[in-house]
Amino acid sequence: MMLLEEDEYPILLLQCAISLINYCTVEQLQHIPTELFGKFSLLLKRLWGQAYERRLCSSSSRSDQKNEFCISNIRTNNLVECIFRLSINGGLHQQTVDSEHVKRSIFDSGEVDVERFLLDIWETSPMLIRNPPKASLKQDGIFGPFIQYLGSKEAIPSFLTSILKHTISCPSISSDEIDISHVINEIKNHIGHPIIYHQDIRVVKTRSRERELHYFQEQCDLGIDEILKCEEAFNEGYSIALRGLEFRYQSIAAIADGLASLFGQPSAGVNMYLTPANSQGLARHSDDHCVFVCQIIGVKRWKVFPRPDFQLPRLYEPCDSRHDLEDTSRKSDGSECQEFLLKEGDVLYIPRGSPHEAITDVNAGFSLHLTLAVEIEPPFEWEGFIQIALYCWGNKQKDIQDTAGDSVLYNLCLLSVRLLHIAIKLIGNKNPEFRKACLVGSKLLCSDAGDRFYNNRKTTFDCLFNKITNESKFSDAVEYLEAALQKNEDPLEHIRWMKHLNVEEEKSSSSNITLADLLIQHRDIAEATFMEVKSKICSEVEFQNVERYYQVMLEKYKKVRKQYTNGMLSLHSALHNEHELTSSYNT
Repeated sequence: MMLLEEDEYPILLLQCAISLINYCTVEQLQHIPTELFGKFSLLLKRLWGQAYERRLCSSSSRSDQKNEFCISNIRTNNLVECIFRLSINGGLHQQTVDSEHVKRSIFDSGEVDVERFLLDIWETSPMLIRNPPKASLKQDGIFGPFIQYLGSKEAIPSFLTSILKHTISCPSISSDEIDISHVINEIKNHIGHPIIYHQDIRVVKTRSRERELHYFQEQCDLGIDEILKCEEAFNEGYSIALRGLEFRYQSIAAIADGLASLFGQPSAGVNMYLTPANSQGLARHSDDHCVFVCQIIGVKRWKVFPRPDFQLPRLYEPCDSRHDLEDTSRKSDGSECQEFLLKEGDVLYIPRGSPHEAITDVNAGFSLHLTLAVEIEPPFEWEGFIQIALYCWGNKQKDIQDTAGDSVLYNLCLLSVRLLHIAIKLIGNKNPEFRKACLVGSKLLCSDAGDRFYNNRKTTFDCLFNKITNESKFSDAVEYLEAALQKNEDPLEHIRWMKHLNVEEEKSSSSNITLADLLIQHRDIAEATFMEVKSKICSEVEFQNVERYYQVMLEKYKKVRKQYTNGMLSLHSALHNEHELTSSYNT
């Protein structure tokens, strides 16, 4: 590195290269020669690793100048953005842990196979999957590389400080974002920072199974002083909860990718929970996503309670408060609470919305478990699939607009389609079937059980359309539309994500008002048109046609999440010996 310190000319060239790359489009970056790309990325990662160590150990990490940490005149933020940009497409076509490997690791030792699990257990009830051989924890198992990286089963885990020192913040991205360029613009001033309390990590314990106590009271960057205090907190009974392991370790990212494919979702998340003996980390709570709790080290006792509401919670909707959860459990007779003891290698499935809590025994040592989270985003629920079906039908009607002749009738048909979008939402608010994951993109469809599972999906699709035929009401949809417009709200906000299917994006706010005026002028025939359109949609829509549109949406969501993951993995690989995990897995 002496050349960079003494010779200004190479530094100037490096500055120019970084600036050019940061101004490139994603498409332009793909034209960089592979050999040049590899060598340049390696250089940038070496610089970034040095800069991060300086930032982490410096008090200036808590000053207003934290973005100005630089090597010569190269700002760290620009350096980090450049590494991220160069990495986003690097792993899109690389082989990962396939869904079949993940399926075998979780389900093969259980009493219920994956097909029966998806049809009878999924999103309905908890299930313990015993794994006496501990196959997933062995060196060639899915968690083997990560366990080898940890390399400690001591009473005080020696890996804790090392993990936290080599972990940076992973800012969240919008749930319906599918353009990585927009993502980069949103996060470029935040990537490369030390981990942030609450966002990336929590250090917490629960007293008397009711009150959560946080070791750090405010949202803050964790510098080296705070990281060292985490070990002290662990000795005082606090649990360490680290989010987003799929962005930090290649082997964990591969597991998350395989799990997401198995359940037909764009991505899956992985969190780590390290709990000392005789302690409870999080208080009783419920999640807005399904989890597979994988016990890696030690043992832990779990209690899972019945879901307090028949309706499945949606992502990012507020879950029931702890007070409500406690009231619900008091009302039950105790028999409804299920208790599980997880040993190393065991997996516990907990459906979204089911309250749960966990505690370690007095003499059992510490516990380390990972939660694999399957998040069901709105487009990939059954309601989303039905909304896409409606979009498909409506799109066909646009093709015949020129031959229709009657513009009023055409606009009334368009109004009816929008009212049906609203009516489906209203039915879904009351019917839990609409909120379930449709699993149409599941890799199970490619297995021996694929035909049976496909037929089951198609039957569910037909049943839901029968419900729409019988339960959707013109008056309810109109009332919702008028109330939203009076509040100056978009009545179709709940399907904003559908713009990603649109070839020609519409200005929905103005067209909604135009259609509302049409409703006022022709209300006498609007309801009859609504009933006719509903009847035609329910009789004409075909599962196979909808499936094609659905797969397009799924791939768009997958791509941007994979690109974001690639960028974060590249930044983390410069901070720890990530090549040891990938090489051990490949062997």
